[in-house]
Amino acid sequence: MKIIDLSQPLFDGMDVYPGDPEVVIRQQQTFKKDGWNMKRMQVNLHDGTHVNVPIHGTKNGHTLDFYRVTDFIGKCKIYRNLDDIQKGIGVIFTNQNIDWEMTKIIVENNPKFVGLSAKFEFDEEIEKYLLEQGIISFERLTNTEKLPDEFTFYGVPLKIKDGDGSPIRAFAIL
Repeated sequence: MKIIDLSQPLFDGMDVYPGDPEVVIRQQQTFKKDGWNMKRMQVNLHDGTHVNVPIHGTKNGHTLDFYRVTDFIGKCKIYRNLDDIQKGIGVIFTNQNIDWEMTKIIVENNPKFVGLSAKFEFDEEIEKYLLEQGIISFERLTNTEKLPDEFTFYGVPLKIKDGDGSPIRAFAIL
């Protein structure tokens, strides 16, 4: 078994989507003074490697707590051509962004989820359309060039009540 980490690190002052508040991670307690170390983190639910669920881009979409953990795990393929977009199987786009032609095929074929390499950013209208159609999406995946054509993907979010997304620790098991 081989595991490939697909997550960006979260850190104080990291790059965020233009216009979003910055990530802040500060030491709150120290072992020397308080007997333990503890940091406080302020992040948007869409900073770093993260998952989007429909309420992120739709008025009446499902929130995170609607989904089961297994909805964020599954057999997955790297997108090479339109045949790789299949019902019930995740698909990760590593070498290109998702355009409208692919978006239509995604909606028709209803994959378990879609993911996008950190090299690319969803077009906002395409992202909203996919969310309106109930498609779970993962963003800012790293190390996607190390993935084989097929693998098992894990991108489990935090259990955030009424959440519209969540940072995740994404990885692939080969």
